[in-house]
Amino acid sequence: MPLSFQRRAEPATLPELMDDPCSYADFRACLIDLAQVNALTLAYRPTLNFLSTLPRQPQPLRILDVGSGGGDMLRRIARWASKRNIAVQLTGIDLNPHAARVAQELTPAHLNINFLTGNIYAYTPAQLPDIILSSLVTHHLSSEELVSFLAWMQTTAQRGWFINDLRRTRTSHTLFRVLATAMRWHRFVRHDGPVSIRRSFREPDWVSLLNAANIPANSVGIHRRFPYRLCVSYTR
Repeated sequence: MPLSFQRRAEPATLPELMDDPCSYADFRACLIDLAQVNALTLAYRPTLNFLSTLPRQPQPLRILDVGSGGGDMLRRIARWASKRNIAVQLTGIDLNPHAARVAQELTPAHLNINFLTGNIYAYTPAQLPDIILSSLVTHHLSSEELVSFLAWMQTTAQRGWFINDLRRTRTSHTLFRVLATAMRWHRFVRHDGPVSIRRSFREPDWVSLLNAANIPANSVGIHRRFPYRLCVSYTR
């Protein structure tokens, strides 16, 4: 596909290796390297900052992480909440059947995080989540799927939702390729990282998607975060 950053590349036209079936060993190794990518690129900070803005409540904050992968975001949230004496109920859900196994292997039992395998649209908990999060997930979805996902979050999240994803720029694409090569990350990461950036977003993309989902764009926050993040948030 010609190298262009003007328009978002749809997943069907620019596939990632992680989107295809693979061995458990490859998937696990890739997720371990992705956790290192997330740490080095300050990926957790925007989500934790969003959670910090929420008013305290007497009951535990129910958080659902969609596309939870190896569980590194929820582990960070668990430790963040513990330091601040904030009661949380943490659940991660991922379509990939390997994800929950990896997350459970990497997560200490005392953090008490529940990892599930399944489709979010079939997820029917006894209590709906207060907050729905996704981190580096939305660029895996087609525009049509994104509209459905936004609408689902809007009707399901009781207090709000937060999308943490990438901002599409030529500079970030180049820098990631250099970093991934220097760090000798898993071949999936080296291939998929630049692809993810081309499948990611600029502000007008999110405005169009929100309008298509019948969510007024002026009710939603769309913010750039260092480095090369574009986050979308909604609170009731």
